[in-house]
Amino acid sequence: MRREVHLDLKPLFVLSMLLVMASLSPVLVSHVEADESNQSQAVSALADAEANVVSAYKAVLKADEAGANVSGLLVRLNEAGGLLTRAHAAYGLGDFDYALELANLCQERLSGFVAESDGLRETAIQDHYRDFFVNVVGSVLGAVGVVCGGLFVWFRLDRRYGKSGS
Repeated sequence: MRREVHLDLKPLFVLSMLLVMASLSPVLVSHVEADESNQSQAVSALADAEANVVSAYKAVLKADEAGANVSGLLVRLNEAGGLLTRAHAAYGLGDFDYALELANLCQERLSGFVAESDGLRETAIQDHYRDFFVNVVGSVLGAVGVVCGGLFVWFRLDRRYGKSGS
């Protein structure tokens, strides 16, 4: 008679799976820690980008109120807003690296934006003061010129016709 030897492979399978999991655990833990690190970096970058977009918007609003030509600034602000929107979408999908990249691109796009906007605002204000000065001085000089010219003509006519008319 032949005797069958039946080996139970279940404990062997469990043991081999435990060994595989033990060998992969440092990789899995480091990947999870990297994801958490990327997530926190993305959150920070998104918050910074949002703050930059808000301050850029306020700067453009002030420049526009001063009468500056802000069309170029609005194009840049719109592009930055689009990047920020895409960064939020990537973050929502769990792609923290791409969200971080887009948030950084948004901040780069707004680099020097507030200073440029403030410069345009100051230029617009100076232009308004210069225009006001030219208008006021020009009007005053024009009025004085008309009065002086009228008096000059009146005296000349009075001299000429005043003597002959009496």
